[in-house]
Amino acid sequence: MPTPESDLFLAKKPKVPPTFDGVDYDDNKALKGAQDAVLREQWVKVMMARLVREELSKCYYRAGVGHLEQCGKLRERYLELLRESKVRGYLFDQQNVASKN
Repeated sequence: MPTPESDLFLAKKPKVPPTFDGVDYDDNKALKGAQDAVLREQWVKVMMARLVREELSKCYYRAGVGHLEQCGKLRERYLELLRESKVRGYLFDQQNVASKN
């Protein structure tokens, strides 16, 4: 597994922002790159929520009866992540691009 600073890691790192702003829809390679970037960003949010959920379950198990006081910050963070961590796909974002003018 390459380290985060290695040349192999930097070569595989996506170079496309997770948005459809400025994407030429006639350029198939640019369009697929934007679609992949949007999906990748959504999956990163889902995995972040999963990691926080696992930590929350460990905290509940460790804290026992006092879990309401000891796990409050993790619980609030998990509830924040649940609102935004859904894989919706890219079609809505692709068809409804709002320009930032």
